[in-house]
Amino acid sequence: MAQQDEPVRLRDVAQAAGVSQGTASNVFNRPDVVRPEVRERVLEAAQKLGYAGPSVAGRLLRAGRVNAVGVAAIEPLSYFFEDLWARQLLAEISEICDSQGAGVALVSAISDERLDWNIQSAVVDGFILLCVEGGERLVDITRARKLPYVALAIGAEDSSIPAIGVDNVAGARLAGEHLLSLGHRRLAIISTQLDDDFVGRTDEKRVRAAKYSTSRDRALGYWQAFEAAGIAIGDVPVMVTQEDRRSTETAMAELFGGPERPTGLLVMSDKIAMWAVDWLFRQGLSVPEDVSVVGFDGVPESAVSTPKLTTVQQPMAEIARLAVEAALGGEQVEGRRILQAELVVRETTAPPRK
Repeated sequence: MAQQDEPVRLRDVAQAAGVSQGTASNVFNRPDVVRPEVRERVLEAAQKLGYAGPSVAGRLLRAGRVNAVGVAAIEPLSYFFEDLWARQLLAEISEICDSQGAGVALVSAISDERLDWNIQSAVVDGFILLCVEGGERLVDITRARKLPYVALAIGAEDSSIPAIGVDNVAGARLAGEHLLSLGHRRLAIISTQLDDDFVGRTDEKRVRAAKYSTSRDRALGYWQAFEAAGIAIGDVPVMVTQEDRRSTETAMAELFGGPERPTGLLVMSDKIAMWAVDWLFRQGLSVPEDVSVVGFDGVPESAVSTPKLTTVQQPMAEIARLAVEAALGGEQVEGRRILQAELVVRETTAPPRK
């Protein structure tokens, strides 16, 4: 069996062209410093030998900096474009990278094996980890790469993980206080996922034991507002969704199927809130005259929906700025950096009908 030919290297091109390896390297990397006749001779030799040029990745890695950020999540690539929160965050990150002439690489894999390979092989200076699900595993794999990284939306309490988060408790309390200040007393909570499987009406015990800290903390914030107003936690139903339209509509049908319909809905994401508003309209109910709705996240779509959604807005531009700075090797995040969200009042909230 014939042996496979050795790959053509830069030194082979230099030898064939009768120049030094340094001159051959300049032809590909700094052609302006090489005389035209020498440059032509080297390129002709490269073409005859089948040499395509030096490895771009290798050259960047040898330089020690590639000027690119890796954005990673344990989700399919479609997540970065279909999930409203992830899409907004990616847009903010991209805008900052554009202003700095830096690139963005999306890193995604469902299986452990592929995720490990994708993180290890990504040609980036550092990582921004979207830790909505499987955050600890994503952090462990990224740590082994020994590049700068920062985790977003991670529930782990490990203080050694550089993380940026939003005060979900305080933000949700603002939403609850807003509806209470308008006079609403018949309230309901529509929750994002508590764990991987549960859907439907739940209770305080299950919420406090939730796998996903974002859902738990937002419920805690709502409950703080209720308790301050003298409303018992158990008197406010909590419906858990799978964060899709179908489970949202099932939750809405149960909440509005009896005589004591809520006049105010506290919803843990803008996406679910907009589905809820659409369902109410299709049942002949008006927003906010019959039902007030408050979302959470402040995605761009919430500002142009009909009606425009009252929501708790995360400081996405600041989150992205801090994350890109850390991932590119600039100022690092020490421990957990918690940012405050703000209530943005728009058209989906008003006093209840008398």
